[in-house]
Amino acid sequence: MNSKPRIGVYPGTFDPVTRGHLDIISRATRVVDRLILGVAINEDKGPLFTLDERVAMLEEELKNLNNHDGSAIEVKPFDNLLTQFATSVGASVVIRGLRAVSDFEFEFQMVGMNSRLAPEVETVFLMAADKYQFISSRLVKEIGRLGGDVGEFVSPAVKSHLDKRFKRK
Repeated sequence: MNSKPRIGVYPGTFDPVTRGHLDIISRATRVVDRLILGVAINEDKGPLFTLDERVAMLEEELKNLNNHDGSAIEVKPFDNLLTQFATSVGASVVIRGLRAVSDFEFEFQMVGMNSRLAPEVETVFLMAADKYQFISSRLVKEIGRLGGDVGEFVSPAVKSHLDKRFKRK
């Protein structure tokens, strides 16, 4: 029997972290013993929040995450290939959340490339819970930027960060 802890990486920009992300995080802890939230720097996406802000928001959210099955969870930024990052932290599993069929095509291509780069790292897909399938960070930012209420899609703490960024009380 293999007693080596199973380490997983859940990568993303988390700009900002949504209730959908938190759902995948809590469910991923059922699959791995230790979960590393890899915060991608990814300046190409033009993040609303700095890397440090995104890391801090995730760490803040983890303090309030109740159902994480006792798995250790940590947050680490990365700026290299996902496979390189996963290997560097000893991960054997990459967790990816799927919201809709449209996500699958892109993810399917990524799995193919990643399996060539690091065949020892498996990718596990978790479907977003029904009530979170429509939530994306991009849409949350758009709604927030245009003055809409994002409280249903993010935690109160993240909503506060968005309100400050968009200079609203």
